[in-house]
Amino acid sequence: MRELSTAEWHVMESLWADSPKVGSRIVADLKESVGWSRSTTLTMLKRMSDKGLIACEDGESMKVYRPMLEREEAAQKETRSFLDRVYHGSLSMLVNHFVEKESLSQEEIAELRKILDQADGK
Repeated sequence: MRELSTAEWHVMESLWADSPKVGSRIVADLKESVGWSRSTTLTMLKRMSDKGLIACEDGESMKVYRPMLEREEAAQKETRSFLDRVYHGSLSMLVNHFVEKESLSQEEIAELRKILDQADGK
């Protein structure tokens, strides 16, 4: 699977939130969330269907769409790509950046400790 563009993420988020979904509902979702016109959304749906990212089936009166990949799979691919591009694949560099440059809440620190403890137990 290749990386999703920002525009493709918008469409996928609509479908991951509730699927299968008729085209008019996706049009309404994307009008509200990103201000897209009907024609822009329909063009994206066609392109993404042609790429195999979403499935398009004829419903009773409208086309029905569903995602062809899970959100977790797309997020994992995007995360790996970001980590490789920005931090040369180093997870510790990423975490160090946030520890040094961002103010982490006590809850975030506790969650990070929990995650690390779980990883240590594997």
